[in-house]
Amino acid sequence: MTDDDTDDAEAVERPADDETGTGRGAPSRIGRVLLGVGLAAQASEDFRDMDDTIEYAESAGVPMPDVAAPFASGMMVVAGLGIALWRLPRIATGAAVGFLTVVTATMHDFWNADEDDKGGERLAFFGNLAMLGGALVFLREAYKN
Repeated sequence: MTDDDTDDAEAVERPADDETGTGRGAPSRIGRVLLGVGLAAQASEDFRDMDDTIEYAESAGVPMPDVAAPFASGMMVVAGLGIALWRLPRIATGAAVGFLTVVTATMHDFWNADEDDKGGERLAFFGNLAMLGGALVFLREAYKN
């Protein structure tokens, strides 16, 4: 058996790409789980004190904050779990990208924040920017399958 024969045998045994995340071409399982669980956990924190979340959304000029804040938080919990489990990955990653794009630029606009709030908003902005980068990578992967 030559090295070529070994490569061919391994290629046959490898699972095909699929949306379940078990195929060889599926995005990094560890990366997906970390990003997905992180997004879901962060969004679930909003539910611990929804009154503050609604008040924060209202202060940023979000229309209908009493509806928008719980909806957005719930959407991110579901999107995060979808990314972590790689279920409906196009929808899950698309929802995360859409949410993070809007929220990062509008809710965490540190350049407009009061001096007392500027540091916290800057930290939230760049944290969201990093999560957006990860979500964009997985969105691309979702559309490869």
